[in-house]
Amino acid sequence: MSIQNTLLINWSCNHTWLQASKNTSWCLLGCCIGDFGTIAFFQITKIAWPILAIMSLAVVNGILTSIALETFILSKQMSFNLAFRTAIGMSIVSMISMEVSMNITDFIFTGGAILTWWVIPLMLIAGFITPLPYNYWRLKALGKGCH
Repeated sequence: MSIQNTLLINWSCNHTWLQASKNTSWCLLGCCIGDFGTIAFFQITKIAWPILAIMSLAVVNGILTSIALETFILSKQMSFNLAFRTAIGMSIVSMISMEVSMNITDFIFTGGAILTWWVIPLMLIAGFITPLPYNYWRLKALGKGCH
């Protein structure tokens, strides 16, 4: 798909924005479980790892928990093997952008790998907003949702 075709997409379809928002919310739930869990683990145990290593591990764990959650949800509607393949086929671009934006937000406001009551909402907002236009585009241009 060319850039011109992308720009010609109807970006004002409320139904598609709603569906993209639902898909993004499920992805965010899965991603934040692994991401926040990893950061909390290192924060509680005070294991001396470099901030970049902790944040990189948080990104990987966030993607893995997102895939696990999606597999669980889809396994209620289809076989486990098909659910897993569908979850693996989700948009990795969306998940990576979500994870990176959450961790950059954490880094900007706390110095990185620190969860506080006030930074978590900011991380969630960044994690939701960043992939939302891409998820809308996937639905509108390709007819594919993340979930």
